[in-house]
Amino acid sequence: MVHMTSRVLTVGFDLDMTLIDSRPGIHACYQALSARTGTYIDADLAITRLGPPLAEELVNWFPAEEVEAVADVYREMYPTHAIAPTPAMAGAREAMAAVREAGGRAIVVTAKYEPNAKLHLSHLGIEPDAVIGGLWAEGKAEALREYDAGIYVGDHTGDVRGARTANALSVAVATGPCDAEELREAGADVVLKDLLEFPSWLAGYTKAPR
Repeated sequence: MVHMTSRVLTVGFDLDMTLIDSRPGIHACYQALSARTGTYIDADLAITRLGPPLAEELVNWFPAEEVEAVADVYREMYPTHAIAPTPAMAGAREAMAAVREAGGRAIVVTAKYEPNAKLHLSHLGIEPDAVIGGLWAEGKAEALREYDAGIYVGDHTGDVRGARTANALSVAVATGPCDAEELREAGADVVLKDLLEFPSWLAGYTKAPR
């Protein structure tokens, strides 16, 4: 069991496929990017492997030397195509509320470009205490440590690695590309079906003696 050393409960959340179902928006943005660049992108395939940084997907469709420039174009197009179609995941608002009701802080730590991550949350009326973008897998530990997060909630094995690197409790939700078994094998401390199960889990966790 990971012990929380912070006096204030701080819970980190991943964004894509944890708090938001970004598939429709990202699908639309990839289709628009394909039209703009004249390069085929299988958007249906791309949205089955969300989580890692954008460059890791773009390298499947563009020459490596073009990826950085294409990523800039994608990020510029993203607000127009991806924000409106993207809904909150079931339980996202309730999970945030549960942290606040427990007297804690909720932060979002994501690999997504930070300005676009903030646009998603603002559009959906979800207001975390902080949003930190551009961090993936073990890199997420940087923000988790900075904010003294004792728990990190995510949907990808990369999120599990980030939590463990930060010595935070890894809570995984099986709502993204990784199933419950993969998340357990990666070392998740807790695996939930979705965020709807999070408030009751958190209530039990905060009441348990440590």
